[in-house]
Amino acid sequence: MHFSMFSEMPVTLNPALSGVTFKQRSIVNYKNQWSSVGDKYETYGFSYEQTISHKRLKDNYFSAFANIYKDAAGNAKLNTLNPNLGLAYIQKLNRNMKLSAGLQGGMYYRSIDYDKLTWGEQFNGFSYDPNLASGEQNLRNTSLTTYDIGSGINFNFVDNDNFSKSSKVRFDIGVSAYHFGLAKNSFIVMDEKLQTKYCAYLNGEINIPKSKNALVPTFVYVKQGPQSLYLIGTLFKMQLGDFSTYTGMKKTSSVSVGTYYRYNDAIIPSVVYQFDNYMLGICYDVNVSGLTPATNRNGGIEVMLRYNVLPGYGTNQGRSDTRSSY
Repeated sequence: MHFSMFSEMPVTLNPALSGVTFKQRSIVNYKNQWSSVGDKYETYGFSYEQTISHKRLKDNYFSAFANIYKDAAGNAKLNTLNPNLGLAYIQKLNRNMKLSAGLQGGMYYRSIDYDKLTWGEQFNGFSYDPNLASGEQNLRNTSLTTYDIGSGINFNFVDNDNFSKSSKVRFDIGVSAYHFGLAKNSFIVMDEKLQTKYCAYLNGEINIPKSKNALVPTFVYVKQGPQSLYLIGTLFKMQLGDFSTYTGMKKTSSVSVGTYYRYNDAIIPSVVYQFDNYMLGICYDVNVSGLTPATNRNGGIEVMLRYNVLPGYGTNQGRSDTRSSY
């Protein structure tokens, strides 16, 4: 299970993204998918970031964060709970560039309800009979708990107009890895480990010349064992209102619309609305994979709500000024 709006789940994508853009930020994510196949598959996410600065650090600073990921999949309620705490260090290279590194650690918990499953041995010749024995002998463990570790690095670039909320160009590019040496991942084969997940990405915003509008491209590559995921897409961002730098009476606002494509899996139309410190995003996965006959192209809806706790939407931490960057 995974979210589609990767750019709006930053510390789940890379711990090094914590604190790079905002002083404080909290994000809630929710996804509901494949309800036409059987019991719905639901995924929840929450993250909170808080920067930590000190005069001895000068223009460099730390950012602490917490994130939690919960997943409930299918009829057997295969549940995954993954809470983490982490720390990122952000190094200012110059006025426009930052390099950051992040590390997180936490708990990895999974559970399953075997009573919700049906087995071939429970077919009595005419219909399913739940009173018949399943014939399965190794269904003793219904949960497992272990540790989890992830880390990453990120490069951030912002070329902006100091008197506007809009950037001419800005982007983040980075790599990360999760589940280092995870001790166990199977309810039956106790020495089976969850393979390390590797992520690479590029998120950006490119201002369209002679306008306040912009293109917001995203590319994400994820590999875990033999499985891989590619996502690419672009949003068209329409600036509805700009921020008044000196009075603060006007609040920045924008609407972004566009589509992502997850290779051989889904087309994902998306809409994002931002007003001042708030952002609301909605997207829908239109299934185009081999599961299409079962789903009838019904994928899943995803909702994201973001709130930047401190004033100044997009304050660029570590700069020598306090004007907004994007």
